[in-house]
Amino acid sequence: MIVDKIENAHLYVNLSENIAKALEILKSTDFAEKKDGRYDVDGDNLYYFVQRYETRPLSQCKLEAHKNYIDIQFVADGEELLGYCPLENLETREPYNQAKDVALYKVPARITLVNLQPGMFCLLFPQDAHMPKCQLDAPSNVLKVVVKVKINAK
Repeated sequence: MIVDKIENAHLYVNLSENIAKALEILKSTDFAEKKDGRYDVDGDNLYYFVQRYETRPLSQCKLEAHKNYIDIQFVADGEELLGYCPLENLETREPYNQAKDVALYKVPARITLVNLQPGMFCLLFPQDAHMPKCQLDAPSNVLKVVVKVKINAK
């Protein structure tokens, strides 16, 4: 997992062509003007979701991981906690769903919590189990963009 501010995106553009494209979209787009939903950039190779939601208690959040996509989660407005732990040794809660590219896991006793504030992003790779949409002290409204970057596509 990589966590940083969008103004440091240039440090990660050499990871892949599609990661570079995704970071440029995050830097240059006013997401407040966009409606919630999916936006295709390069079909299933690179697309993003605009989401507005209210954060919730940790006990109501789901720990997930993906096999075919890297997530780049960007907080455009609001703030949330994102739980993180390595995928290895986690106990499966719901087996991998190939159509949705997601598996759910039981939350371990120890999990790292990252405070994502406006202008911050995180790159989450297949080995990074993550738990988004968690509240800090109280529920908060969040505008988030989740970019899906297909593994091995450019």
